Amino acid sequence: MTEKNPDKEILDAEIVEESPTAPIEVPEPDYSEGGVPSFDHVRDRIEQRYTTSLGSTELAGLGGKEDVASLDKKIADRDKAAKDKLAEIRRAMREQ
Repeated sequence: MTEKNPDKEILDAEIVEESPTAPIEVPEPDYSEGGVPSFDHVRDRIEQRYTTSLGSTELAGLGGKEDVASLDKKIADRDKAAKDKLAEIRRAMREQ
């Protein structure tokens, strides 16, 4: 036998076909073996739905302390303040 590359080894193997096995069904971590949800899972779902409803209410502008008009006014005031500050910086740059 002539070795061209001593780093490579010849392996002798055979293909073994796997026997079909039934998949093991693992219950979800928040459920019991009987499929009953845990108290923590139910509480988490309720809290998630509650916070989602609060967030959608705030985004719609229907709740909270401020309405959409006051938020729009705040944004406009902030934009005006930013433009004024930028104009002040430009004036200061020209004077130098």
